[in-house]
Amino acid sequence: QVQLVESGGGLVQPGGSLRLSCAASGSIFRINVMGWYRQAPGKQREMVATITSGGTTNYADSVKGRFTISRDNAKNTVYLQMNSLKPEDTALYYCYVNAYRSTWRDYWGEGTLVTVSS
Repeated sequence: QVQLVESGGGLVQPGGSLRLSCAASGSIFRINVMGWYRQAPGKQREMVATITSGGTTNYADSVKGRFTISRDNAKNTVYLQMNSLKPEDTALYYCYVNAYRSTWRDYWGEGTLVTVSS
């Protein structure tokens, strides 16, 4: 069983910063892509940022230049540094991992809420 434990969400004022963390644990043999998705009320889930095991990153256009994704392969942990936050960044943020145990499959965290409001 693979478990993803997210932390770092909360309430922040516009222009502020937050850092999300997600640690993967369990019988994991290898992790490929790690990332963050988000879902705002009444909207579909969307990709925010992803990072491969080699460090290649991909960002949604709406967060480029403001968010930075990174990972610690030794700790099976992915981070999302979010700066210059806007009210439209308010959403439930989900951690995503593509990992290999007996087969490759996707795993999702339960989500951490980020609220940007004055």
